[in-house]
Amino acid sequence: MYEEVKAKFKELETRLIDSSSTQTQQEMIKISQEHAALKRTLDLILSLEKTNSHLEQSRQIINEEQDPELRQMAETDLAELELKSESLKDAIEEEINPSSPNDKKNAIIEIRAGAGGDEAALFAGDLFRMYARFCEKKSWKLELIDASEIGIGGYKEIIFSVKGAGAYGLLKFEAGTHRVQRVPETEKQGRVHTSTATVVVLPEAEEVDIEIKAQDIRIDTFCSSGPGGQSVNTTYSAIRVLHLPTGIIVSCQDQKSQHQNKEKALQVLRSRLLAKEEEERRQKESDTRQIQVGGGDRSDKIRTYNVPQDRVTDHRINTSWHSITRILEGEIEEIVISLKKASREKK
Repeated sequence: MYEEVKAKFKELETRLIDSSSTQTQQEMIKISQEHAALKRTLDLILSLEKTNSHLEQSRQIINEEQDPELRQMAETDLAELELKSESLKDAIEEEINPSSPNDKKNAIIEIRAGAGGDEAALFAGDLFRMYARFCEKKSWKLELIDASEIGIGGYKEIIFSVKGAGAYGLLKFEAGTHRVQRVPETEKQGRVHTSTATVVVLPEAEEVDIEIKAQDIRIDTFCSSGPGGQSVNTTYSAIRVLHLPTGIIVSCQDQKSQHQNKEKALQVLRSRLLAKEEEERRQKESDTRQIQVGGGDRSDKIRTYNVPQDRVTDHRINTSWHSITRILEGEIEEIVISLKKASREKK
């Protein structure tokens, strides 16, 4: 299997060098993407081969070495190398046979305030900052697409893209209704309130994935506005795109020019259409439809952030973690890895 990956990588490398072998720019983009994905897989395979070579050396030392101290060191190395080897095998398996063909794509995340008024909007802002910190730790690039901010620092809605290897494959487990239980700053009597925010995670679709025909969309322009509806731009740079066949509407006003806002709006539209196609495909394959986001009600939740008890609980796997401050600062890798593992085991 690994030799097939190496052979395929060499073939793609040859096709990239010989540009005449590609007929169109779209084909070149697809080959480049496949080449980059295989490069990650190949790097893992080479790392596994190196680890296995060290494993054999450690086993040889244990079997042949007479010095007890050297044998003990080799035994310690053996245990660590065996764990690393298994981890690399799992990573290669995930790369070669991802649970979804979209897992290697970039992600588009939409966060909206749910039940709870201003406190829900503040919680939406906390979630955005949590994902921003997580992206920093992963060296992923985050780009703001659109935001509807309230005056006290939260968001009614915020949409952004995350560009990084396997971003969607990890972040897709964040989709759903998040619930926070805490005492709002405006609460004088110290009562705990419950608020929610919904998170939608989409695989970023490119033009090679989804074609949007000019006759299928209507584009309107309007003046962008800031918190409280105050106009912050007297030019008609904000864009609203209506996809006529599906009725999907996307607005973007965060970029500096009309052209940039149009590009970002179409990017979100393509991703929503790709997600819609995937949902329809899953519906055909299964009677059970997986819905990312409910109505945003307090009872409709995937995860609860209980501030008084300093506990975060993910209800899908019935597991809790402590230190909410640490988690809201972006330390969520342990959570998403646990969800990814549970999803793999379930399948």
